Amino acid sequence: MAQIRTYEKLDRPEVGAALFYPRQDTTVPPVGAQDHGIEVAAGVVLGARFFLTADPAAVNLLFFHGNGEVVADYDEVGPQYNAQGINFLAVDYRGYGQSTGAPTVSAMIQDAHRVLHWVLAWLEGEGRTGHLVVMGRSLGSVSAIELAATEAAVAGLIVESGIAQTLPLLRTLGIDAQALGIAEVDGFGNLEKICQVQKPTYILHAQHDQIIPVVLAEELQSVCGARSKEFQMIPGADHNNILALTGKLYFQAIKQFLNRVGKSHGPRRSGIRG
Repeated sequence: MAQIRTYEKLDRPEVGAALFYPRQDTTVPPVGAQDHGIEVAAGVVLGARFFLTADPAAVNLLFFHGNGEVVADYDEVGPQYNAQGINFLAVDYRGYGQSTGAPTVSAMIQDAHRVLHWVLAWLEGEGRTGHLVVMGRSLGSVSAIELAATEAAVAGLIVESGIAQTLPLLRTLGIDAQALGIAEVDGFGNLEKICQVQKPTYILHAQHDQIIPVVLAEELQSVCGARSKEFQMIPGADHNNILALTGKLYFQAIKQFLNRVGKSHGPRRSGIRG
């Protein structure tokens, strides 16, 4: 029987202070976008901002952002996804944007499942039948890989600037993991989880990523269990400027990947957990 992974050591305040940079944001959604509140626990609601196309069969990209971002930071990005025929569904973590609560690693991972189930039910209620693909940038890779590894309703996975091993990241963030008694087995488990991913996977990473070296992204790619997997290194880019350097090519490349996901799957299955 597989051991259930827990995240108590990453939930310590000194670790959370280095991993999370929550900020409130109450900006109104731009024209054409929709804000939603997703209840993930009693009294805890996560803010979400959806950018939707008119096509009910358009693919749905459920997006988990980096640790210093909020969904409003993607107000100019959402319409560019829509221009490619993609629904862009961005969700905040606890304490971020319009969300309530306080972020922890355990809550972030548990909330990802609750968010997915809420989104699937919402899509069904709206008559939107396109596939659902999860995408995570930086810290958001933890939520995205978790869902791709465990949820049958997820049709594909995109990882941008994603985390492979936890201890190198903690060292970069100034955390003495050894002093806190944190071993790699106590970490996010992205490498172990992506081994279980069978869905088409697309990994993008910057050549000069100063936070997560590209060699670690290559490790994610090498152990990924998907038969259909792609890796793209962005020359000259660093951790935070892949989109700025690539522009329209970024969205076109993601669109091409999503088209391949659609061809490799039948109609979207309703599904809770699988």
